Amino acid sequence: MAAAAIVAAEGLVALGLGVYALVGTLAGEATETTAALAEAAFGLLVGAGLIWVAVGGLLRAERWGRAPGVLTQIFLIPVSITVMQSGWPAIGVPLLAAAIAGLGTLLAPPTTKALYGD
Repeated sequence: MAAAAIVAAEGLVALGLGVYALVGTLAGEATETTAALAEAAFGLLVGAGLIWVAVGGLLRAERWGRAPGVLTQIFLIPVSITVMQSGWPAIGVPLLAAAIAGLGTLLAPPTTKALYGD
């Protein structure tokens, strides 16, 4: 299912960013250690959560997996626009494309049929 693949990829990116922030913090690169650890924990939790939604929910065609997937895509749209407006279009544009693709696949008729039947 394409929706599960997109949500899983987003989860892997969030997990990777969490690990990156954690390693940087432990290496002493952070100026605000508490904030950096909170950021790392947030990335790790969001990443693990999205992977769980993708694998445990969407890939298994569990109805509950759709709602957190859709909410994630909705949250990613303004985040990606903010990133683009901050001068990082190389990150913001792919993020926006992933959010739109994720939203489209999560709400597509084949996904609805797989999750809810006829």
